[in-house]
Amino acid sequence: MTGPLAGLRVVDFGQYVAGPLTAVLLADQGADVIHVDPPGGPRMAGVADAFLNRGKRRAILDLKRPGDLAAARRLAASADVVIENFRPGVLTRLGLDLDAIRQQHPALITCSLPGFGADDPRARLRGYEGVIAAATANCEPRPGEEPVGWDWERPAYSALPLASSFAAYLAGVSIVMALIARRRTGRGQRVEVPLFDAMFTLIGHSGAYVNERGLRPPRPIHGRGAGAFRCLDGRYVQFDTSSARHLSWFARAAGLLGRLDPELLDLTSNARPEVNERLHAALRAEFLTRTAAEWEEIGNAAGAAIGFVRTPAEWIGTEHARRTHAVAPVTDPELGAIWCTGLPVALSEFPDPPLRPRRLAGADTDAVLAELDGEPARPAPGPGSAPSAGSEPEVALSQPLSGIRVLDLGLALAGPTCGRILAEFGASVLKIGSPAAGVGGYLNRGKESLLLDLGTLAGQEVYWRLVEHADVVLENFSPGTAGRLTIGSDEVLARRPDLVYTSISCYGLGGPWTGWRGWERQGQAVTGIMERTELPSVLGPYNIVDIGTGILGAFATALALYHRQSTGRGQLASASLVQSATYHQALFMFDFPGYRPGEPRGYFALGESPLQRYYRAADRWFFLAARPEDIPALAAVTRQPELARRTGAALEAALDDAFAADTAQALVARLADAGVAAHVIVPIADLMTDAVVRARGLSVSQDVAGVGSCTMPGVSPRLSDTPALAGHPPRRPGEDARQVLASVGLADRLDALERGWVVRATDLPAAWP
Repeated sequence: MTGPLAGLRVVDFGQYVAGPLTAVLLADQGADVIHVDPPGGPRMAGVADAFLNRGKRRAILDLKRPGDLAAARRLAASADVVIENFRPGVLTRLGLDLDAIRQQHPALITCSLPGFGADDPRARLRGYEGVIAAATANCEPRPGEEPVGWDWERPAYSALPLASSFAAYLAGVSIVMALIARRRTGRGQRVEVPLFDAMFTLIGHSGAYVNERGLRPPRPIHGRGAGAFRCLDGRYVQFDTSSARHLSWFARAAGLLGRLDPELLDLTSNARPEVNERLHAALRAEFLTRTAAEWEEIGNAAGAAIGFVRTPAEWIGTEHARRTHAVAPVTDPELGAIWCTGLPVALSEFPDPPLRPRRLAGADTDAVLAELDGEPARPAPGPGSAPSAGSEPEVALSQPLSGIRVLDLGLALAGPTCGRILAEFGASVLKIGSPAAGVGGYLNRGKESLLLDLGTLAGQEVYWRLVEHADVVLENFSPGTAGRLTIGSDEVLARRPDLVYTSISCYGLGGPWTGWRGWERQGQAVTGIMERTELPSVLGPYNIVDIGTGILGAFATALALYHRQSTGRGQLASASLVQSATYHQALFMFDFPGYRPGEPRGYFALGESPLQRYYRAADRWFFLAARPEDIPALAAVTRQPELARRTGAALEAALDDAFAADTAQALVARLADAGVAAHVIVPIADLMTDAVVRARGLSVSQDVAGVGSCTMPGVSPRLSDTPALAGHPPRRPGEDARQVLASVGLADRLDALERGWVVRATDLPAAWP
């Protein structure tokens, strides 16, 4: 076993997706994970099990049998981390009270991932993906990406389990943060990341607004010619002009200069809608002259951001996916040699982590029970994990990263999201931006800010002074930029081998596309997510790839910091948009002879089956999440006894008719009383002002200087002893220049640095855009 988590025991009682996925994240980083199934095997069997239980030992225990329940208690007590994703209270009612076990073994870390938190009125509701999607408005296209003539009242169902995935990513981060805290205090704690709560981290800036203005409607992302274009071979590319100069680079490489009306390529003129429409028309004609693969090569060779819209199978077959470990081969005991989702992060100290195939359900039951019989009982109440050697326990540690200093050079969404999450876990984060610009708002919450020109020698002098005092440097510059400025990982780690350097990019490190540029759209396009919409177009109202990569960047950073605690060594940690996008699709990302993906696809999909589907009530849509054994309850709620005799399309049609006669809220309430999960669709504006959401801190308001009261998502993970906190309101970019320079002995240089436009400390941008 190798990896930063080698030597740790994790017991995984999880079923379906969120719990097992969290455990996979830890298993792939070296933890010894024991997955416990009920009699009959996992609740999500089939091909997905080959990924969800990869690298774990597996036991079957029946918690309704006294002997097996006693073994489960002993197994939990022997662990460093226990994971479960039952509804609140279910595991305790079965006799496995993790809180009680942790009281006897204070070093234990427990992690719960229910659909809804214990203090949420919906705690008893089964948190199926469609239920959480309806509850968090994650069920519509992005404006400008919808099918022609789209009915905006209609929901769209995606098979990607985003609520479970984001909960697992945040749980992975939180568990490693709790391990970092345990190294400092000797104490474990309780971690909770409900699926509903996790969605607020994904919502991110989409739910952030100045209260006086209200929530701004989302805008299409097709400025300056950006979008999906059909090519000569009938395939599509996704062209991105988030950086306007990429259009100019592409035009030069494509031979458009002198052929197109100059106004179309003028970066001031084509910002106007009417010119942009003409530019799109010209580009549609141009892209039809070459194949999608040819355009991808031409555009990326020019430095533009353009991605060929591939299928998941085509992505698995690329050299780049394989060399970056975004996908990986394993030999499965049932399926044979397969390719599946690989790793979501990379650590330079562990460049080629061996991924182990799954064991079949129950394969290790006897061995695990024999180990328990041979292990001495862990003493109670002494801690099972002492603080770092040579240090005393920190009795009053407030947050896991208290005392850790981070330089956040992040741009756009993924990098700043990573920095904000590190701040939420207690790090002192300094956001460094260019004097000519400055990203404000929700992304900079909890951070100090300095506007510094890193392209000047004077700016680099300041940078290196800051590096001397830092623990982490975080950046997501365009590929090669940090190296050209000589401030990248090679230079930083040569000077500070004990520092963690976190790099976030579109395509990751080590493959032939590493030098290519890209954003959310390219991450979705090349990995198969965009192809799932069948248009193709950007999937989802939220930035699933950018925000996911920000969280996984924090996971990589936490792993590197945990490893540094025991070794004193820093390293290069990295995450990428394509690795995150691959991980989002892990339940369907397979390649082996005979594999045929069968999940629902396209914007017109409403669900998985008649029992797991969106339905239109008399006034609005809601999601029904019923089980086959719930059909008698459905018949009673709808007063349609013949439902029990119907299946397939006939059942769907009958439910359609029955539900259309009543209001959605009344139906959902009656279904809940009958023990059937369902949820109305909640618009994002209503969600951010919902009383339960506000009371639970998932939507918070802060007074931002010069702007007034602003609403934004709160913090999703809950840690019982060293909590994650929202931090202070966003400050104006550059506001902290004087104190930052003073902290590294450069207070007397501020005026000269400002005169030379190296530092910007006056006439600052607004704190909220």
